[in-house]
Amino acid sequence: MGEVCKERKPWLRVVWQICNVFMCLFFGCDFNCFAFINFVSFSETLPWRRVADLHLLISSAISAMLGWTLYKEQITQIFQKEEGREFSGLVLTAFWLFLCRHSGRAPVGILRVSTAAAVTVFPFVAWLYYHINKDLRSDWPSHCTTAI
Repeated sequence: MGEVCKERKPWLRVVWQICNVFMCLFFGCDFNCFAFINFVSFSETLPWRRVADLHLLISSAISAMLGWTLYKEQITQIFQKEEGREFSGLVLTAFWLFLCRHSGRAPVGILRVSTAAAVTVFPFVAWLYYHINKDLRSDWPSHCTTAI
């Protein structure tokens, strides 16, 4: 029960772990992601779940505040503003935590793995698109143009 797809479809487990590796790299090698990659049974302990729930709650609350700010100021191109980039990152973090929730209790199904693959690919494709397209980067502040 604590293993992710050990017997039924082992390729789902491999895809799930690959998604976790890439999201761990994207989030800056967060320890939470590392636990989901290798130590699935550890990620189902009560203290670990409570910390993840707290992280999800805080990310959701700050995402709602930033989303309200973006809505109130009627900002349409959210990646051109610092608040928009922060909002997108927090929504991605909250969504990923929600996706990983209880992933160690039962086998990971095709729906969760497909969603994880789409969520994993999105930030890398968006980053590549914005760094290739110079017109989109023209209005960025200097600290954003010197980033990787």
